Amino acid sequence: MLQRVSDSASGQAESFEIIEGPAASRYIIVCDHASNAIPPEYGNLGLDPLQLKRHIAYDIGVEALTRALATELAAPAIMSCFSRLLIDPNRGDDDPTLVMKLSDGAVIPGNAKVDDAEIARRIARFSGPYHAAVGRVIDRSLAAGVKPILFSIHSFTPVFHDGPRPWHCSVLWEHDERFAGPLLAALRAEPDIVTGENEPYAGALKGDSMTRHGFDRGLPHAIVEVRQDLLDDSVDVSAWAQRFSRILTGLVVK
Repeated sequence: MLQRVSDSASGQAESFEIIEGPAASRYIIVCDHASNAIPPEYGNLGLDPLQLKRHIAYDIGVEALTRALATELAAPAIMSCFSRLLIDPNRGDDDPTLVMKLSDGAVIPGNAKVDDAEIARRIARFSGPYHAAVGRVIDRSLAAGVKPILFSIHSFTPVFHDGPRPWHCSVLWEHDERFAGPLLAALRAEPDIVTGENEPYAGALKGDSMTRHGFDRGLPHAIVEVRQDLLDDSVDVSAWAQRFSRILTGLVVK
């Protein structure tokens, strides 16, 4: 069952979607950059609509992968329902890149004059409710006697300024190796893919989503990045969901 949530009293835009799963599930799936949606009153932040189809607005392919994996694992999942260009839920509230004014060559006109008051409004309307939803799903598992493992899904572009990226997927982590270590080993044992570690981004990002919900709460956690050209269609998405489901089901996490 899908649950989209909005503040109907104030007419606020939807900020998150929960894919329901049993509280006793071993895993909770978290998807910070699932959507490129921007409420009409923000006027696409002054961008050409084509820009919103780029990776600057969201992580391409991750919504479909999250839905497929949640089904495969029968696990709950939480997805954002707003573009990272409005406010990035995978950043700390004091991070200077929380609201981007320039992203991969694109100037974001609607963010040019964003001040502290507007950032606070966007936190209250978008990222705050999203993180509260993640926290509630975790609380439900803990109340059921389960210490859940957080599996965060992101995607990366196949080519960036430094050229082609050779990894099919990558595991990002920083302090806690309980889940990331076995996951990385299992993915590297797959004969048909190349798996990176903290590539093309480092897993160390102060105040990010996994720090907030994983490390700060003492829960095993890891981020998986999948290359976007490998999530082009439903067949590819299904294959990755089945691969992750097989690996996660058999993984030993201490």
